Parts: sequence; C-alpha cells; structure tokens
Amino acid sequence: MRVGLAADHGGFELKEQLKEEIRSQGHEVVDFGAYEYDPADDYPDFVIPLARAVAAKEVDRGLAVCGSGVGASIAANKVPGVRAALITETYSARQGVEHDDMNIMCLGGRVTCFALAWELVQAFLKARYTGDDRFERRLEKVAELEKFKEQPW
Repeated sequence: MRVGLAADHGGFELKEQLKEEIRSQGHEVVDFGAYEYDPADDYPDFVIPLARAVAAKEVDRGLAVCGSGVGASIAANKVPGVRAALITETYSARQGVEHDDMNIMCLGGRVTCFALAWELVQAFLKARYTGDDRFERRLEKVAELEKFKEQPW
C-alpha cells in the first residue's frame, strides 16, 4: 500500500517514528513533510498536500499528525473526496475504514504515545471498506454536500 504522511511540529516526532515502522511492514511511504522540526510551521501547509494526494488517489491512505490531531482533521476534511477523522482507539481506526471509507487517519502527536499510535496505524492499514449498500448510500449523501460552494441549508 502507498501511504502518505504529513505532520507539523506537534506531530513531527511521531510521524518520523511511524514512517520507519510502516516501511518495515512493506508499505511504500510518501512523506509530505515537515522534513525537519520547526516550531513555527503550520499544519495546513503539510496536511492539505497530503489530502489532495489522497483525493487524487496518488496515495492509497494518509496519516496526518499535529499536536492534538484536531487541526489536521479539520484541514484534511476541507478537500473534496477526503474522509478524515481524529482516531484515539482501535475500533474506530478499523470501523472508520470498513463503514465510512475513511482515507486519512489523524493523530495527536502530543497526546498519543508511539505504542498506541502504531496499534492504530496497523488497524487502519489492515481494514478494508466493505461497500455495503447502507454505507454506499451514506457516502453518496456526504459526496453530495461537497458539490455545494454554499451549504443549501
């Protein structure tokens, strides 16, 4: 699997650790930065290029890491075709892919230890979207929302 990674200063260390583990499992890693620790960098500068690559299917899945994971999730979800979520436990890491076709998992580098993050990443990468009718119906409704520049409500 081709996995994209992005992180700002708050997630830099965790991204670097995860990058090596993901490669050791035979996955190809595409690093969208940051490439060095810079306390003045901004998560959208790294997360948006990752999200665009996921939406364009240039990478199969993405991992976005900032300090809490919240900003990365907000930024990634601004890109049409991206289904990103902040994940803190393994059920959602798996179920988010199986039911919601989540394609970017967001993590908090300041709040998630490496051991848990690696467990979450493994669950995320092993999971497959089931494509059940009810899940397809729901995703079609979400995709419809992305067509509006101004919300219809």
